Amino acid sequence: MSKATSVLRTASSKIPTAHGIFDIIVYQSPIDKREHVALLFGKVESPMLVRIHSQCLTGDTLGSLACDCGEQLHTSMDMIREKGSGVLLYLNQEGRGIGLSNKIKAYAHQARGLDTVEANHALGFAPDLREYRIAADMLRDLGIREILLLTNNPGKIRALKANGVKVVKRIPLETAPTAQNHRYLKTKKKKLGHKLKSV
Repeated sequence: MSKATSVLRTASSKIPTAHGIFDIIVYQSPIDKREHVALLFGKVESPMLVRIHSQCLTGDTLGSLACDCGEQLHTSMDMIREKGSGVLLYLNQEGRGIGLSNKIKAYAHQARGLDTVEANHALGFAPDLREYRIAADMLRDLGIREILLLTNNPGKIRALKANGVKVVKRIPLETAPTAQNHRYLKTKKKKLGHKLKSV
């Protein structure tokens, strides 16, 4: 399947949020039928402020304090609004690609003392199974070729570049560590190479 057909627009509208009024565009992958979302604020410009955020039901929706996902999601939406333009891609890649059931199994392993990487290994998974071809194709569909990427993860930059996206600059997206997520953030820094100054 060519890159031009790896995602298809299926719906679009305006959506009022606590962070401003965004254009919401739903994409579907004909490969696995998963749906992904682009939240566009303002006009497309170059380079474009971009956050690529993988779905985290526990953090984004339920407010789990075990990760920094929900705080990163809302902070990035605020940063996009404050800049006046930008896009947030919300990808259907729960649990760094292992799915919700396995993610909760990983939580159980972490409750027994494993860190997030060790928990994934205990379940037979690599630490991070996410892939970013669909994100790159969504950006191309939106007419975005050069980006300012909101991330602490150098691996995400490499993956996007491998899929033809020009990352002009990395914009840090750090959150203050808490008692509940300090070990999680430290593991991301030490074992996954995330650029974090606060842990």
